[in-house]
Amino acid sequence: MHSDIAYALLQPLNSLDGFVAPNNSAMLAFENIDLSYGRWDNQQLYRIKDFALLGEQYMDSGDSSLVCLATQTSVERLNSLPQVAANWQGKMSVAVFAAGHEEFVVLQYFVTYMRLCFANIRENATFHLLTPRDYDKLPRVAALPLNMKGKFDCQYPDRTLKSLLKFRSLKTLQWRQRNTYPQNHMRNLARKGCQTKYVFLTDIDIVPSTNSVPQLNQFFRTANCTKSCAYVIPTFEIDVRATFPRSKNALLRLIRKGLARPFHEKVFIYNQYATNFSKWLSTNTNETEVTVSHIVTNFEFLYEPFYIAIDNAPAHDERFLGYGFTRNSQVYEMHLAGFQFYVLSPVFTGHWGLQRKQARPAWREQQNNANRRKFDVFKSEIFVRYKNDPRLLLKSKNNQILVK
Repeated sequence: MHSDIAYALLQPLNSLDGFVAPNNSAMLAFENIDLSYGRWDNQQLYRIKDFALLGEQYMDSGDSSLVCLATQTSVERLNSLPQVAANWQGKMSVAVFAAGHEEFVVLQYFVTYMRLCFANIRENATFHLLTPRDYDKLPRVAALPLNMKGKFDCQYPDRTLKSLLKFRSLKTLQWRQRNTYPQNHMRNLARKGCQTKYVFLTDIDIVPSTNSVPQLNQFFRTANCTKSCAYVIPTFEIDVRATFPRSKNALLRLIRKGLARPFHEKVFIYNQYATNFSKWLSTNTNETEVTVSHIVTNFEFLYEPFYIAIDNAPAHDERFLGYGFTRNSQVYEMHLAGFQFYVLSPVFTGHWGLQRKQARPAWREQQNNANRRKFDVFKSEIFVRYKNDPRLLLKSKNNQILVK
């Protein structure tokens, strides 16, 4: 099929002879989007295009669509979306950061490729765009050369995106190295793009368990939350040598073989520790019915689970740029605001690779240190806002905080 896809992608937009795609899907993605204008973020650092490209069935309503997956990514990590979409057969709100025109063109071709190759992305994924204030100062590219024709193959999204990314210039790559990725802007953008009652906020490299959409929809049809509730989906690291587990029992087998373990267990245990993985793993549940395994009772500062909630939770603070304090600051504010965290089973999420602390680059710690200084201001603000610190966790001046 790859030759047909390549043909469709590389023809002029009004000349797609010999290729018929559903509902004109072969038209280049974001064809009519003008990135020279858009609403600003609060600091006027980024322009935002909400609903830049709608999934064909995204606005369909009904009891079958109670949960939307909200995720965010830079262009070079968008190759994770096909696997996410393969497991998440439901609504997806995807926020994408494009640093300049070159990355925008790469994004156009790769999103078009994904919509042609993967029906669930074409039907259920809606894309929102965020670009930097410096967007017009970065190099421009007219179109991809015809020698790309053999590079589009529906079986190999990783290889396809890698080929496209080669067209970024050194100037664009250098800009990316100098500037931090606005994670919390992206999370807020993805969250607000969901049109369902519940939002499942993740990162692009977090893969949901199979069949989680119908299982979660069934659970939330009868969920009865009397206060502010967040439903934690446990996350595990999975060895790249393994096959993604199709059930909780399959995940347990991988853990016993040393091919899976709780997320960040070796890198920074406090990141997920309050989830109480031991209790979740020992809970015997029906593999086809979602239930509450247990309530989080040992909440700790720096906790940052992936969770599902009605989108009335505090926004992610956009002063935090890059890595460090981006998710755990928001989860801690949820805790102060009175949210209760419930851990669900048997659904879970996976992240490829058993992580090692020493494998992380120095620039991540530099960004973490910069955000730590911003956190001093943030913690004072939320203490005043809520007049409540039930664990007295904000009063320690000497926490050794090493975060994602």
